[in-house]
Amino acid sequence: MTSRTLYLFGSAAPPVFDVAKVVEDAQRRGFDVCLGLTPTAASWLDESLDGLAALTGNPVRWEYKQPGEPDVWPKADVILVAPATFNTVNAWALGITRDFVVGVVAEGIGKGIPMVAMPCVNAAYVQHRRFEWSVAELREMGVEVLFGEGGFVPNQPGSGKPNEYPWHLALDAAERAVSGPNSA
Repeated sequence: MTSRTLYLFGSAAPPVFDVAKVVEDAQRRGFDVCLGLTPTAASWLDESLDGLAALTGNPVRWEYKQPGEPDVWPKADVILVAPATFNTVNAWALGITRDFVVGVVAEGIGKGIPMVAMPCVNAAYVQHRRFEWSVAELREMGVEVLFGEGGFVPNQPGSGKPNEYPWHLALDAAERAVSGPNSA
C-alpha cells in the first residue's frame, strides 16, 4: 500500500490526550502522520512531544517555521483537525491565522487539500451564533465538518466524555477523502 500523508491537527480539548492512539490507528490505516497542535495543546502534551515525534517519525509542530527554513514535512494528502475547539473552528472560518495549525488549514482550502474537521465543544458554546456560522462557512468552503448526527454531538458544560470522542469517524472520513468515491 502506498503511504498517504495525514496532517493530524489537534486543539486543546480533552480528547487530544488520546492522540498517540489515534496516530497508531492512522498508521495502521496506511497513513504517514504529521502531528500539529495549537500552542495550548502542545503545552498540555509537553512531556509527550518527543515520544509523539518518535511515534510519527516527523517533528511535532505548533509554531510557524522561520523564514528560509526548509519545510520538514511531506506534502499533505489530507488534513484532519480534531479535536477542533470553539476557538479553532471560529478562527479558521474567519481566516485568523495566528496559530500554525489554523494557518495551514486556511491555506489548505486554497490549495485544494481535502480536509476533515471534528469539533469538540460543549452545548453552551454551540449556542453562540458565530459557531453555527463558522461550521456552515467551513462546509461551504469544502471542509467536511463532522458535527451533529454522524459526528461529534456536544454535551452539557462540565459533563464531557473524552473517552467517547468518536475518533474512528474522523479517521474514516479522512480515509474517504483521499480514497475517492470509487475505491470502496
